[in-house]
Amino acid sequence: MKRVRTTVPAPAELGTPLLAVPAGAPVELDLRLEAVMEGVLVSGTAATQVVGECARCLEPVADEVEVEFRELFTYPDRYGDAGRGDDDDDLGQLIDDHADLEPAVRDALVLSLPLSPRCREDCPGLCVDCGARLADVGPGHTHERSDPRWAVLSALEVPAPEVNADGGVPSDPTPSSLDSLEKD
Repeated sequence: MKRVRTTVPAPAELGTPLLAVPAGAPVELDLRLEAVMEGVLVSGTAATQVVGECARCLEPVADEVEVEFRELFTYPDRYGDAGRGDDDDDLGQLIDDHADLEPAVRDALVLSLPLSPRCREDCPGLCVDCGARLADVGPGHTHERSDPRWAVLSALEVPAPEVNADGGVPSDPTPSSLDSLEKD
């Protein structure tokens, strides 16, 4: 067994649309290399910085990520062309005694990132009407909205009901108020 600790620059496009590792950012690798019958088993951790934006309010988000991974790298002449099965297609191969760790690190890092990162757990997001951050404007933030289906009714002018001498409203409407409703 051999232990290797190194820092490498991050490849481009390592992340999701909302959260990613900046290209060239340092990725710290702490590796353990073990000789096994089939080849070399590489296991370890990768730690780096990720940046992006909150899925709810679009504020900047920065975090540190550390993931574990394990990958088996086989010798190229171990199976030959005929002995390698379909299940072995996912295995990495040692080429001139070198292992390409980028796919294993990429898979481990990208799969550990949240699809909808948040700046904080209780982020309320943005106002659907004006786009203001609800965390900044407070819980009482509202907008007067009228339903467009009822907009035509606001143009109707209905006369106020007549009041009887005792202060009540007559039980049947006057013909003049019915005529105004039927004309519209």
